Order: sequence, then structure tokens, then C-alpha cells
Amino acid sequence: MCGIVGYIGHRQAYPIILKGLQRLEYRGYDSAGVALINENEVNFCKTKGKVADLAAKVSSKISDKGNLGIGHTRWATHGVPNDTNSHPHVSNSGNLVIIHNGIIENYESIKKELINRGYTFSSDTDTEVLVNLIEEIKIRENLKLGRAVRQALREVVGAYAIAVFDKTRPDEIIAAKLGSPLAIGIGEDEFFIASDASPFIEYTKNAIYLEDEELAIIKRGHEVKVRKIKDDSLVNSTIQELKINIDQIEKGGYDHFMLKEIYEQPNAILDTFRGRLLVNEGIVKLSGLENHLDKFINARRIIIVACGTSWHAGLVAEYIFEDLARIPVEVEYASEFRYRNPIIYEDDVLIAISQSGETADTLAAIKLAKSKGAFVFGVCNVVGSTISRESHSGAYTHAGPEIGVASTKAFTTQITLLSLMALRLASAKGIISKSQLREHLIELELIPEKVKKGLQSDAYIQEVSKVYKDTANFLYLGRGYNFPVALEGALKLKEISYIHAEGYPAAEMKHGPIALIDENMPIVVIATKKGHYEKVVSNIQEIKSRKGKIIAIVTEGDTSVKELADHVIEVPETTEFLTPLLTTIPLQLLSYHIAVMLDKNVDQPRNLAKSVTVE
Repeated sequence: MCGIVGYIGHRQAYPIILKGLQRLEYRGYDSAGVALINENEVNFCKTKGKVADLAAKVSSKISDKGNLGIGHTRWATHGVPNDTNSHPHVSNSGNLVIIHNGIIENYESIKKELINRGYTFSSDTDTEVLVNLIEEIKIRENLKLGRAVRQALREVVGAYAIAVFDKTRPDEIIAAKLGSPLAIGIGEDEFFIASDASPFIEYTKNAIYLEDEELAIIKRGHEVKVRKIKDDSLVNSTIQELKINIDQIEKGGYDHFMLKEIYEQPNAILDTFRGRLLVNEGIVKLSGLENHLDKFINARRIIIVACGTSWHAGLVAEYIFEDLARIPVEVEYASEFRYRNPIIYEDDVLIAISQSGETADTLAAIKLAKSKGAFVFGVCNVVGSTISRESHSGAYTHAGPEIGVASTKAFTTQITLLSLMALRLASAKGIISKSQLREHLIELELIPEKVKKGLQSDAYIQEVSKVYKDTANFLYLGRGYNFPVALEGALKLKEISYIHAEGYPAAEMKHGPIALIDENMPIVVIATKKGHYEKVVSNIQEIKSRKGKIIAIVTEGDTSVKELADHVIEVPETTEFLTPLLTTIPLQLLSYHIAVMLDKNVDQPRNLAKSVTVE
């Protein structure tokens, strides 16, 4: 889950690499490093800590010279975060230098063999093993770097996105990919390498996305050559035009990316249904779904696989698909699904949800489903991501870049897209009439404005946050469509404030969690008018009788809950299946403000990274 950057061209490499690392720091921030070539001399700087710590440590000897270089920001797997384990890593001869995102699973056996051959190791990383394996093969078989890398990668097991250079050939970088993302920016007489396109979007809009088991030879003054690692065959790679711009990956005046992304949700939701939700025509238009409508209509069931926040969106989708389209749905953690020998039928449809489109466990679940003959539909945000390429069909959420590690607009745009899918299927199956469909479309079209209205509670939520910022535990309760929202609210608080929180179906409170309730326990209850309102009010009364502190999310104009709750946050009224798009907003803001008041790093919470590209 690390971030890698490389540059070769006519500019000074260091400023490009440093800025690229800053943009990729959401992928890992345990340590950082850079290596640059200048007249066959390699200059290194590596450090534990963030990219800012690296920038403070770099001397002018490195920063002022060299137009070939690589950089890395780390999320630690093998070896604790320290200067020694930081990337880049160098081979025993000092000639080969590498950066790596991923895990080499069989590194221990390779390391033992290399030690027997006289190699020594200074770090605890699997990456140092890989660079020495490449060197061993290169020397032993007298190969050029590209061929040595290709042969070495045939011997390793695991996942990787790598960039490696040989200081004796300062006009070439070799890059390769398996299971971890890697993009190559194509400029005028210059090339960029990165885990995603954000480090180079101001220099070029053209990029190649490597596929799994592909290797690229990037040479100054030449076209990029891409070859298959297995058989060395030449690949005719497609150069794609990037659709993002620099403004989308800057904070734009907000204190944190997370807050910016919370406030971007009205526009993000609008962009998700733009051109797809056609109210005047009374239809939903999703080309990725339309071309395979029969697969869904005739499906035995839909299996949704996802992780984290995307899994919560999948739970909301389960309610929506079963309620509106009457298709049975199972929602699975991708990490469990892939390992439990699941029963998969050829007439199953698997929906894979991932913001990044690179989540390792979700990708593995896709491959498993495809091997059993199931149809795979991908829902992701990042254009050109691996999940979008591995799926039979799919749809993008068009949320724009999400930099904050804790997902916000990813959740609401995923629910928006999945709602459109369910409405289209319900219409195709004749379960809802044209007039009912039109009513739902009109209401969905109003959601962005209603989210804007909900954001107006921000100041009040900030005051509520002051009251509970020092609390050790929270409970979140919801029923029906809003039970997954309770789970998501609890996850947000845990992720960025490090306060323990749990989400439960409200009715399950009396089956255990009620034992935790006392005057020191805040309980966030989602109690909108739609759904099981009276039942939730009864749950609130049970909490109140035990002196619990109640923060209630209610529909505008509610009076019953206001009499019981300690704090009430209102959201606009909407149809029941769309309520999660509104009720999640105050929970995001509550988590954000508590974390800020506790002086936590909101955008880069400890131990987490944005894209989980390793198992």
C-alpha cells in the first residue's frame, strides 16, 4: 500500500518526485525516501516519518542535481518503520536501486539462498531481497537489466509494483506490475512512473496503465516498450487521456482533505447520476448495465463483495436491491469470501465495490468468481483501475479523487450508483410502474440540494463534538436502511479519532450492548421518520431510562425524539431507501470535528492507508 514515483527526462527529478510523494502520501506515511542519479553517482536520502521529514533531511547535493530518480512513501509490512527499512533499497554491488509496493511472499526462501551465495542484508524488508535476486540473475547470466528483472519476477510469489534502475545505465528505468497499481506518464521527451496519475497530471495528460504481469522498459529518447513477463511478448499498450485536473487533488482552502470531500458530496452525487438519471424521460441510463441487463434479470442471486466503507455501501445496496428489484442479495467481506470456498453458480452476478479499484482482496474475489463462470460487475471510482479492467462490465461513480484516508464521498456516490442500478432493474422487471419510477427519480435528483441543506448543521455538530470529544466509547444504532449507516458512522469515528465505537441494529441493543449503557455512554441513534420510526423511538426510551446520552439524527420537524434526546441533528425528508445519503453526513462531520479537537491527523490516521493493495 506504498506510493512509488519515478522520473526520467530533461527536468530536475527531485522536485517532481518530492511533489509526487506528497500527493501519494495517502498510500502510506511511515517513512519516505528518494534516490537520484547524477553522472553515474547515486545520491540517497531515506528517513522514518512523513514526506515532510524527508524534505527537511534532503541536502542540496541531492535536490539540485539529477534528471533520473525514484521515490517512495511507505506503509510498513516487512520490517518496522525506520531509516534502514525505508525505500529505495540498493543491491550489494551498489549498482541496482529499487522501489516496491507490494509483498514478496516467498522472500525468506530466496533470502536464504542468496545468503548462501554470499549476499548480505541490512534491512528486514522483502524488497531488499528482490533487488539482490535481480542482481544475482543479472550477473550470473550476463543479462541486461530488463531481462534480469523479468526472470527474477518469474521466481517470486506475491504482489508488486516496482521501479528499478542500474546506475551504470543512467538512461533507463524498468517498471513492472502484478496486483499493485502502476501508471506511466508519457510526456515530451520525459516519462513519469507512479502508483496513480496524481504525481504527473500537471506535466502530461497521457498515461499507460500497466496490466498484471507486464514489464515496461522506459528509456530516454525512446518509446516505452511493454512486454509480458511470462513469455517476453511485446504488448500494444493503449495510451489513455487523463480526466482529472490539478484542482481536484488540492485542498482548495479547506483545513483537511476529509472536510473538503465531505463538502464535495452534493456535486459528487450529482456527477454520479449526471447523464444517467433522466427525469424528463422517466428512465435510468447505465450503459454498463444496459448491455448486460439479462444477466441481472435472470440472476439466481447477486453477491456483493467489498471491504471497509465499500462493504457498508454494499449492505445498503442489499436492502435496495431486494426491496425495489426483488433480487436476492448476499453481501460478503471480500477477504473472507475468497478463502472460505464459497458456492458460486454460473447464473450468479457478483458486484465488486471499491473506491480505488485496486483493493487486493476484492480483486482476488473477482478472479475467483470469474473462474466459476459468474458474471462480474465492477463499481469503482478510479478510471482505468484494475477492477474496472478485470470486470466483465461496470460503472464508475465519478466522485473525483478522494485523498482523505477515511472515505466519505466514496460511500455516498456508491450508494447513488447502486440505487440507479436497482431502479433500472426494478423497472425492467416490471416491479415498479413508470409513475413510481419517475417519483423515485425526481426524489433522487433532489438529493444533492438536500445534502447541501444537511451540511448547514455543521456548526451545531461542532458544538456537540465538544461535549463528547473525551469520551472513551460510542454506540451507533440504526434500523433497516440505516443500520449500515450506523456501522459506517462507528467506523469513521474509530478511523480518525481512535475512539472505540460500535454500530448495531437498534433492536439488537437489548441482546447485549444495553449492558454498556450508563450516564457516560453516548449513543448515536438514526431515527428518521421513514421505516421503523416507532420502534426506534422505543429503543431511545430504553436508552433514556438507563441514563444514556442520546445524539439523534432525525427528520426535519420531528418532535417525539426531540423530547427524549440530549442532542438532535435534523436532516431533510426523503424516500426511505435514499435516507442513507442524508443520515451519513452528520456522522461524517461528528467524527471529523472530534478528531480535529483531539489533534489527530485526520487525513492520515495511524496505521491506515487509502488503497489496501496487499493482503
